[in-house]
Amino acid sequence: MILIGRSNWVPPRQWKLWSLPRPSLGYVLGVDAVALAITALAVASTLSGEHGGVRPSEWAAFAVLAVASVLHLESARGIERRREMAANTSPYTNLKSLWVFAGLLLLPLCLVVTLVVVSYGYSWIRVYGRTIAHRKIFSAATFIVASAAAAAVLRAGGLLTEPRVPTGPWSLVVVVAAATTWWLVNFALVIGAILLSSPDASARGALGNLADQLVVVAGLGLGVAVGALQASYPWVVPILMVTVLALHRDLLLPQFQRAAGTDVKTGLATPSYWASAVPAEIARAESLRSTVGLLMLDLDKFKEINDTYGHPAGDRALRAVGESVRAEVRQGDLVARVGGDELAVLLPGASEGEVLEIAERIRDRLSTLTVAVDTETDRTAVITGVPASFGAAVYPDVAGTMDQLVLAADNALLTAKRAGRNKIVSARPNPPLDRADQPVDS
Repeated sequence: MILIGRSNWVPPRQWKLWSLPRPSLGYVLGVDAVALAITALAVASTLSGEHGGVRPSEWAAFAVLAVASVLHLESARGIERRREMAANTSPYTNLKSLWVFAGLLLLPLCLVVTLVVVSYGYSWIRVYGRTIAHRKIFSAATFIVASAAAAAVLRAGGLLTEPRVPTGPWSLVVVVAAATTWWLVNFALVIGAILLSSPDASARGALGNLADQLVVVAGLGLGVAVGALQASYPWVVPILMVTVLALHRDLLLPQFQRAAGTDVKTGLATPSYWASAVPAEIARAESLRSTVGLLMLDLDKFKEINDTYGHPAGDRALRAVGESVRAEVRQGDLVARVGGDELAVLLPGASEGEVLEIAERIRDRLSTLTVAVDTETDRTAVITGVPASFGAAVYPDVAGTMDQLVLAADNALLTAKRAGRNKIVSARPNPPLDRADQPVDS
């Protein structure tokens, strides 16, 4: 039994930012500095009253867009998390551009920057879960730089005051040019970061699937529509908001969920989805100089539940175990059923201490888990305690590939079971045991 205290404080010297290659580090810090300078200038311009300050109508528009952005992120956070995890060495596309570009047409630049901060801040808390700080700060910085470039195009085209929505052929051309500029600047900044941080990545690979950029294009187009409606017919905006949310959640999210695959008995990820998620996460961690934690857990003597109460009762207990495990992991972690009564947890960005802490929480919860089941004699029985043994491993500390990571966790699990079960064992480099040679009854 292992319990590790949790601390969110990471000393500055240990920030993953410093592990970036020197050219990439300078590039990221440079873009962040430019975004910070743009923010300072935008705030100073507003405070000085150069453009008349922020009008009440602009504060109202900002509130509408901020709330809409948060509702959109909350509604689609499942699919956005999967999309973000899938974007390894290629740009991650999302619809934040919708609300940011609408804000660019309606608000002074200082409020556009604030909208970017609100959007990414909420995403950090609710969408991405544990992620790498410098990467998300850089993403927000690219939005700010792109917005400043697009604002310059709007002003150069004669759209000097808000709202700057298209009201004729020329203003439409200017707005389209601003949207194109926004996309190109943001895309180019992200591609530059990918190429510099992953020297082995090809330019073609860094570009990713250009068809995915249609998501950004659609977001910019919807942003123009939202901006125009907010400026002229604000009461129509909620209808468009509901439409956007419904399309994103009810059409795209189920599509990704079906593709991911869900185990019908537990609601956890299937082995096939697990097998594709692990190497993708390891590749992502390699490019980000990050870690991947892996927990393998096997229910101790689970066969006795099936033999005593019947297989339907065993399925009910297994479902309760899956719910308990999901309740103790972090947002963004992936829990899968990889065997009959064997589960696995993928923990992106987790250290060994964090993996062991999560394992201990799961172990405690399962040890006291109470499940009411129907027996084969039509009676209700109560199962108290469904203990499990755990094997933990962390990439790249003990393994350099998916197979090595799984083997290390699997061998640690074997050690835990041989040591008396209901225990947690953390893998060490070059684990000596081989499960194929050391069978253990479950």
